[in-house]
Amino acid sequence: MAAHSSNGRREFLVTPGRVGLWLFLAVATMVFAALISAYIVRMGSSDWHSLPKPGLLWVNTAILLLSSAALQWARLGERQSHTQSARLGFIAGAVLSALFLLGQVWAWFVLQKLGYFLDTNPSSSFFYLLTAVHGLHLLGGLVVAAGAVRTRERFQLFVTYWHFLTVVWLVLFTLIVLT
Repeated sequence: MAAHSSNGRREFLVTPGRVGLWLFLAVATMVFAALISAYIVRMGSSDWHSLPKPGLLWVNTAILLLSSAALQWARLGERQSHTQSARLGFIAGAVLSALFLLGQVWAWFVLQKLGYFLDTNPSSSFFYLLTAVHGLHLLGGLVVAAGAVRTRERFQLFVTYWHFLTVVWLVLFTLIVLT
């Protein structure tokens, strides 16, 4: 959270919420880095067979990007005390986030219909694992979002967390599409 000092410069306040969020993001980054490292190492095995990439993943990615943009719009509206803009951006972000999660589950059904299950091969196991772990982080974020609108700081922290999850998905999506 930024505050203006007497000389007009912005000063950044260190709050317990900010410290907690950044510690959590550091841990989550390490978890995803470990999963990505294991994915890359495992790709070199002879039993690795790439999955077909459902086109729905592109749509889901666009939905998540729109969700992040809507939440940024809400953040800006909240900072400028535009309550209606903040509310609309928040609702749009939440709805789009739910659509992303539903789309990810639908992508699982598409792969299962094609015969790719959790235990089909290492590639499919990693796909389900990576998307499930990311989805659980998103779902947790949506649960927290219900309480995030109560205070300005919580809302700001939530949007930061959401942008983090969007970047994580872009990394995972790139990895999945390129391999």
